[in-house]
Amino acid sequence: MSEQLIGGSFQDDAYRAVQERLRESSAQAARRADERRRDDTVLRVVVADDQDLVRSGFRLILSSYPRLLVVGEAGDGRQAVERVRETRPDVVLMDIRMPVENGIEATRAIRADPQLEGTHVLILTTFDIDEYVYDALAAGASGFMLKDAEPDDIAAAIEVVAKGDALIQPSVMRRLVETFVRTRPATGPSDASGSDFFAVLTEREREILVLVARGLSNDEIGSDLFISPATVKTHLARIMAKLDAHDRAQLVVRAYEGGLVKPGE
Repeated sequence: MSEQLIGGSFQDDAYRAVQERLRESSAQAARRADERRRDDTVLRVVVADDQDLVRSGFRLILSSYPRLLVVGEAGDGRQAVERVRETRPDVVLMDIRMPVENGIEATRAIRADPQLEGTHVLILTTFDIDEYVYDALAAGASGFMLKDAEPDDIAAAIEVVAKGDALIQPSVMRRLVETFVRTRPATGPSDASGSDFFAVLTEREREILVLVARGLSNDEIGSDLFISPATVKTHLARIMAKLDAHDRAQLVVRAYEGGLVKPGE
């Protein structure tokens, strides 16, 4: 019996054919996995949370979406920075409250690394407005979402953030920023020469930045200023470059912190 397998001996053609098909199937699976990792249309994600169950849950959820690939996990902020530097993901799902280094410190380190310019941070929180969310946005996060969000919402959020857009709706962003800026005096940022931080902007760019901070979308800004949304987008790109802002979320923070817009205006 030991010499019989799949209806023949170890040496017969049927057995060799089966073995060859198994090897080919395994090789194809490996190639597909490798191609998926190198596929530019696949978004690479790192999940950072100090709870194993939460990380496992996110990995399970994200693995069901063909456009998403989890390339690393981290249980604390320092590990998160290390994983991001190793894997260069498109998006990091970042918990705020973690040991060793919290999510805010990790976000700041990621955003300060010029080699990680293409990595965007999406903050995970258990509350609609967390006391640390404003600090996370100021550190360079592109937005935040609730941990118990629906799977489709999680996948959509990753897609949005990966494109460089702020996840939070403009009106929600405005309320969030105002909530915390009210408790902090305007810093009145300046450049190295002590000049007005916003002096680098043209009059039109200042105008657009104010409207962004007040919660208007690109379409609404275009309508107000009688320009196309595409032109608004071009102006925003220039404003971000001049103010060293990662995305729309940081522009709102800059405008409020610099006193260009005041809460309640």
